[in-house]
Amino acid sequence: MTTKDAQLQADLARLFQRTGAGIKFDLAPVTALLHRLGNPHHAMAHLHVAGTNGKGSTCALIESVLRTAGHRTALYTSPHLVRFNERIRVNGAPIHNVILADLFREVEKADGCLVAETGGREMTFFEFTTALAFEYFRREGAHICVLETGMGGRLDATNVVVPLVSVITRIAIEHTAFLGKTLPEIAAEKAGIIKAGRPVVCGQMPEEARAVIRRIARERGARFVAVEEAAQVQRIRQNWDGQKVKIETANASYPPITVPLLGAHQLENIALAVAALELVSDIAPLPWEEKDLRAGFQAVRWPGRCQVLEHTPPTLLDVAHNPNGAAALAATLHELAGRTPVGLVCGLLSDKDAGGFFRALAPHVKRIWAVPLPGERNMPQADLLAAIRSAGQQADYLPLEKALAAARAWAAQEHGVLCIAGSLVLAGEVLRQRELAGKA
Repeated sequence: MTTKDAQLQADLARLFQRTGAGIKFDLAPVTALLHRLGNPHHAMAHLHVAGTNGKGSTCALIESVLRTAGHRTALYTSPHLVRFNERIRVNGAPIHNVILADLFREVEKADGCLVAETGGREMTFFEFTTALAFEYFRREGAHICVLETGMGGRLDATNVVVPLVSVITRIAIEHTAFLGKTLPEIAAEKAGIIKAGRPVVCGQMPEEARAVIRRIARERGARFVAVEEAAQVQRIRQNWDGQKVKIETANASYPPITVPLLGAHQLENIALAVAALELVSDIAPLPWEEKDLRAGFQAVRWPGRCQVLEHTPPTLLDVAHNPNGAAALAATLHELAGRTPVGLVCGLLSDKDAGGFFRALAPHVKRIWAVPLPGERNMPQADLLAAIRSAGQQADYLPLEKALAAARAWAAQEHGVLCIAGSLVLAGEVLRQRELAGKA
């Protein structure tokens, strides 16, 4: 590691320490920081995506098509799996360490000036990262930024933009300490990204949540577009390499397209992406053609989302970590594996609904290996195993490398399928190990 790389890692470690200060929902500080940087977010158009599940996949699909069409794209997502740079991309490429290091110092200097002012405070991790991303996108001359919220929407640090189109994916109960305890309350926070006169595409969800989004859109004079009315996606077939789909909209009937993202839940994300893309091309000088949609969808990569790591034995890596995500994963396993026995390697963070997670997966799993995750948020062994028992299963508890070795041996012997899921942290560790082994 070079001296500059070592310094960058020290800088990032200092940035990650800011997570200890907690989450602060207030747009004023990040707005002030962006103003000091010259309002870089005003230099490009935006497409803003909020929701509970499917945000990242939807963003990746949209960005891939726009990039294929020749537009200079920015993509801002969170969290990362292996390295921080993944969060901030231009034309599909993560920010380079040298540029990240320079920008870090610049944003840190601006942040320090604001802290020194009366009533000033240090930016949170996400506020700082968001400002840095916008400044990078401006310097790189991005035309369109596809932007994923971190949490919620109304007071999320990304909600300083006025997007061409807003997208709200499926909503579920999450982050109740910050977003509210009911679906309508959470929907109201997510709907905070809707801007006056700018259309919003709304995913499928319980009517009690959708009614809130529809009302807020009406109040702001924003066109409300229900995804199922804007785009219909039908699967033709699916295998371990992807799924071929037929897409119909009010404007077009597209030839069959192959998408490498697996699972029935991705059909809705594809519909959301197509609906948003058609709206964008109607609103702004960001045209794309049918060939761009086909090529962009075929080329999309979104690691850790039903990602096939190996074909022998079939090995699926997924970041599902809540009951809704586990239910979607369970459905995908059922579709792909059928009656083939499935082994699960899992680890969860302590703030997750482990009982709900395992109840969703247990009917589809024959054998479980539980693993510890790095960091203080790891779910204690006793709690993890108790949650597995509550779902009617038993598990071995092993370090990750030993668990993976045991699971692979079992899958080979049983001619089974191996699934790794439970946390973004777990997915990141698995991908990091593969990268070190030269398998990435």
